[in-house]
Amino acid sequence: MTFPEPTEPAASRAAVLVRYLDFFRETVLAKTEGLNEEQMTGSVLPSGWSPAELIQHLTHVELRWLEWGFEGRAVEQPWGDQERGRWRAPGVPAAEIGAALRARGELTREIIGRHDLDELGAPGERWDGAEPATLERVLLHLVQEYARHAGHLDIVRELLDGRTGES
Repeated sequence: MTFPEPTEPAASRAAVLVRYLDFFRETVLAKTEGLNEEQMTGSVLPSGWSPAELIQHLTHVELRWLEWGFEGRAVEQPWGDQERGRWRAPGVPAAEIGAALRARGELTREIIGRHDLDELGAPGERWDGAEPATLERVLLHLVQEYARHAGHLDIVRELLDGRTGES
């Protein structure tokens, strides 16, 4: 997957945001391809998080912001990626974590397809007392979250095996 160039035609602003989310989601997964179970669940960082925990975190981030937050649906364990202020991915095989992230991406595209970018989210717990954000603001936040964490995985991968670059 190549980076979505600003000059590529798109049907809508929503289509542009979907492209960026898809690109960064696949970049995160590409950064973990070829890692063994120990590398996926271990850490090379002082903070102690693992690639598996980061992917589990991103899956929950999309769940929290779109399904639970924006659409206001009841979800089981919206903070299930965290325990005592740390990310977690207990005992879930790495392949399943990646598949769950891709499945969440499909749900994200469905949610985006049901709404206009300027639509306000449903009131609920996710907003912590603030007014709900528009879908566009939520999606821009998700793009930022993915870009930041893709960069984190750049560093982890370089530390693990010297691999650098976008894939």
